[in-house]
Amino acid sequence: MATLPEKERENLSDAWDFKGLPAVRSATGGWNSAAMILVVELCERLTTLGIAVNLVTYLTGTMHLGNAAAANIVTNFLGTSFMLCLLGGFIADTYLGRYLTIAIFATVQAAGVTVLTISTAAPGLRPPECSAPATTNCVKATAAQLGVLNLALYLTALGTGGLKSSVSGFGSDQFDESNEVERKLMIRFFSWFFFFISLGSLLAVTVLIYIQDDVGRQWGYGICAVAILAGLVIFLSGTTRYRFKKLVGSPLTQFAAVLVASVRKRGLSLPSDPSFLHDIDGVDAGDDAGGVRKSKAKQRLPHTLQFRFLDRAAIIEDDQAAATASSVTEKLSPWRLLTLTDVEEVKQVIRMLPIWATTIMFWTVYAQMSTFSVSQAVIMNRHFGSSSFQIPAGSLTVFFVASILLTVPVYDRLIIPLTSRLTGNPQGLTSLRRIGIGLLFSILSMTFAAITERKRLHAVRQLSVFWLVPQFLFVGSGEAFTYIGQLDFFLRECPKGMKTMSTGLFLSTLALGCFLSSSLVSIVHRITGESGSGAWLADDLNKGKLYNFYWLLAVLSGINLLVFLGCAKWYAYKEVRTSPEKMVEMAEDDAIYHA
Repeated sequence: MATLPEKERENLSDAWDFKGLPAVRSATGGWNSAAMILVVELCERLTTLGIAVNLVTYLTGTMHLGNAAAANIVTNFLGTSFMLCLLGGFIADTYLGRYLTIAIFATVQAAGVTVLTISTAAPGLRPPECSAPATTNCVKATAAQLGVLNLALYLTALGTGGLKSSVSGFGSDQFDESNEVERKLMIRFFSWFFFFISLGSLLAVTVLIYIQDDVGRQWGYGICAVAILAGLVIFLSGTTRYRFKKLVGSPLTQFAAVLVASVRKRGLSLPSDPSFLHDIDGVDAGDDAGGVRKSKAKQRLPHTLQFRFLDRAAIIEDDQAAATASSVTEKLSPWRLLTLTDVEEVKQVIRMLPIWATTIMFWTVYAQMSTFSVSQAVIMNRHFGSSSFQIPAGSLTVFFVASILLTVPVYDRLIIPLTSRLTGNPQGLTSLRRIGIGLLFSILSMTFAAITERKRLHAVRQLSVFWLVPQFLFVGSGEAFTYIGQLDFFLRECPKGMKTMSTGLFLSTLALGCFLSSSLVSIVHRITGESGSGAWLADDLNKGKLYNFYWLLAVLSGINLLVFLGCAKWYAYKEVRTSPEKMVEMAEDDAIYHA
């Protein structure tokens, strides 16, 4: 039998197989493994979006809740799903690893969707049917019925958060970045990852919503449960071919340790020369006790003057001097002493927070596409011309998905070549400029939404649902710019050892945007009332002033864009801060400060 070439039989130094042995390149990883991981992501996206985009019609039409209450349940569900990605990432990095995290949380998600399916099928878990759900005459769902529904939704959200936090990372683990061929395959993996997310979204807003509306809600959610279980089975079937990476610990621990150590030493004076602070010496420091991660990829960072109070975490106290002098620092608690590079990494993250905060508003606008925009579609003319076919209200989000799929290739093929020639940047637009364009599109979306709602209220006949298309297109195109811009910004600007935190920061903006939407809805509902001539978000939209809520979002988005532009102008990219010229400038600043 012919032996494999030496390159094919090469054992990988940083990856292991399911038996805990060094992974063999030819027997593990690659596209065969990545394809199975892509399937579970497809099923997760199909399930989550299949529930979220049409949930508001179930809450208003079947559970007989008001528009404001239904919108808040949807946005809180979405927000919790994204926020739990932080928990999932922490568990994966610190305790379980990505493989077990995916397997366990996919099971949790399947359990949640199963409970949801039962709650829609069992008559006792729904209030009696009502011919006019928009009125106040219908019997609303009881606390027990809503309790079962919320149990199902938040089990699903928990599963989604844990699963979503690890899928892309575990997929990239199947490729060796040090190998040129596999590095190119990894780039293709991320392209296919985005494609499978979009494919799952497209199937959810077309086929799945049609089944929910025209065949039965329980059948639609039942398909979701079967899909996530099938994805889990396919994922587990690839166990023997996966590559596994060692746990590295959560960067959240490092962040907390720097804060704790600097507070503990708040009474100490900072040395006049930062070289007296504890720092790495350029060699691998291994793993510190207490769970603070030390990466071989960590490289020494120059000292900066911003947030100098954090430098106290690197002050060497008298009882630590002997250990640091002999380089025996692994016995020292990282909650008392960290390196200056650890501190500078935390400073980098803090510098990103203003940009992080000003992107939240976009996702508040985004949340309206699954709530009030769907509620509008329900009471508009959803027929194709004179045909009898009626578009499901939730399926209008197909224009949202289509605009994303259209914007990405247009940007890649047209905008990047044009702007790269004008700016000299091979990326075309910088990540912050892309985010800015996305924020502008969110303003345009809410402006069109307000105008359309005014037109709908004054229309003599029932207005066509296609008048809602512009607001979906603008938000979809805005997401293509904002999502990719945010992802690029957080991955590039976060320290190398904090990639998990960068993903968590990015996803937390989606979560907080949904929670902000819930808060705004509650405040507006309380101030303007639930009914009457002054109510903005009335249960019957024909008697409300939803356009005022859209104008409010447009104004808030405009103010947010101005704040973002100021933050973007203030922010200096990491590659600029660490350039030789900038390092000299920072050294001069240090000298001036100490003088």
